[in-house]
Amino acid sequence: MRPSRPPLSFSALWLTGALCCAPLADAATPSAFEPVLGDAATARAAPLPAVPRVKPSPAASAPRDSEVFGAELFTGAFAREGAALFNPDYVIATGDTLQLRLWGAFSFDAPLVVDPQGNVFLPNVGPVPVRGVRNADLQQTVEAAVRRVYRTNVSSYASLADAQPVRVFVSGFVSRPGQYSGTSMDSLLHYLDQAGGIDPERGSFLDVQVRRGSALRGRVDLYDFLLDGRLPALQLASGDVIFVPPRQNTVRVGGLAANPKRFEFSGTERTVADFVALARPQAAATHVRITRNTGTVRHTDYHPLSEAGSVSVANGDELEFTADKKPGTITVRVEGEHDSAQEYVLPYGSRLGDVFSRIRLNERSQPQNLQLFRQSVKLRQKELLSTSLRSLEASLLTARSGSGEEAKLREQEAKLMLQWVERARLVEPLGQVLVARDPKRDDLLLENGDVLRVPTRDGLVLVNGEVLFPNAVVHQSGLSLGDYIQRAGGFTQNADHSRVVLARVDGSYEQSEARHLSEATPVNPGDQVLVLPKVDQKNRQFALDLTRILSQIAITAGVVLGIK
Repeated sequence: MRPSRPPLSFSALWLTGALCCAPLADAATPSAFEPVLGDAATARAAPLPAVPRVKPSPAASAPRDSEVFGAELFTGAFAREGAALFNPDYVIATGDTLQLRLWGAFSFDAPLVVDPQGNVFLPNVGPVPVRGVRNADLQQTVEAAVRRVYRTNVSSYASLADAQPVRVFVSGFVSRPGQYSGTSMDSLLHYLDQAGGIDPERGSFLDVQVRRGSALRGRVDLYDFLLDGRLPALQLASGDVIFVPPRQNTVRVGGLAANPKRFEFSGTERTVADFVALARPQAAATHVRITRNTGTVRHTDYHPLSEAGSVSVANGDELEFTADKKPGTITVRVEGEHDSAQEYVLPYGSRLGDVFSRIRLNERSQPQNLQLFRQSVKLRQKELLSTSLRSLEASLLTARSGSGEEAKLREQEAKLMLQWVERARLVEPLGQVLVARDPKRDDLLLENGDVLRVPTRDGLVLVNGEVLFPNAVVHQSGLSLGDYIQRAGGFTQNADHSRVVLARVDGSYEQSEARHLSEATPVNPGDQVLVLPKVDQKNRQFALDLTRILSQIAITAGVVLGIK
């Protein structure tokens, strides 16, 4: 049985009802201002009770993922903090609270609320009109009123203690239209932020309107605030309406721009120069591509940026700033064993012979084994390796099994292989181009960022991969591949005796089988011996892919990636 509860007293019932029926407060915060004078000021209602400020909802604080320029403005930041109480341009209004102090021959210290007639009442002084007075002039106004009664021995001090609580309507194309609480010192951005901000797909950032009754008090272009930090001072009152009209025409801007966004504009047409000012192209941009909004068939214009300022742009068009300039010079770096400069700036279209003729060699240089490393080749090697790994990964994930036990075994093997695939994706190819054996190598066109390396006559042979003690072995004429492998401790259990790669200094490669290791395969100083791992026969359906990928990694990156 449920335990019985004691009956509630009358006071408890009254308190419960009061709590249940209490209205929930909306969030509030920061500010901008304008004088509120004349009939509109006198028509103000009695001051509202102070409304507690609450934190905005997490949804209001979330950043917007939108290509529309200005969508990032409303993330909850304007709805979090309260307005600063001292703003010299703020105009005192009905409902504001002033802190007034008199001392000397007569003492008085109390907060006073500006009444509907626009006055505060000081004892022995009477009503002091303060509505419409700038905050910066408040002290002077009160002091002048006190001096009319107390000419000496009484000093005065006046300050704004709290602005009038107000409730403002936000409507139109915003995320959450409604009535929101704040103070008369809070800015238009504060109330828009409470309403979730302007709907980036429907609302206008160029023509935010502030209305009081049937009168239009002002229009705000938020692009002025976003680009130049300018925001009109509009002092809001209870019952004011912030209205966001529908979005006007738009143009999408991309490419080399500091602000690659979708921009709104008024009217039927604008020029490219208008969007240059908004998007701010990068220094590298030289041309602009204009894709016209002409229906299913898209037409494209292409203009130099220096000549495109007066070209018209219409609603729905797309602009893309591009770099279309031939390089005047290229930079080539020379590394390795030589006595000349390590970096050369050459005219675009220079050839390898133009650089090689400037290199001063010494007795330790190996010019016959000149190496060339190119970034574009490295990227292509990386793409080829990624393609091979994706193919192997697809084969692992789609392999069929004949029984439940075989399926479990395949699953375990696939997990291990997928881990190896992830490690293989981290391998960086060298981007080496074989040029040493080319009789016309001096005619090879160079690219910006090329690296030439002159090998050193170090007299060493590197033995790497599936050997017991990977090491550098001193070169001796007459030794075979098998001899160098034995001097590195011999094969490991995971070695594939039939697959040994000999990487030459000049960038060429040779493969040897186990039965030929003892034959007179010439090994030159600076060569690298790569012993590849064994491919498990249980994975025979993937054996060809694995063998090919292992060789590809060894040849393009000069490393051996073991299968474990």
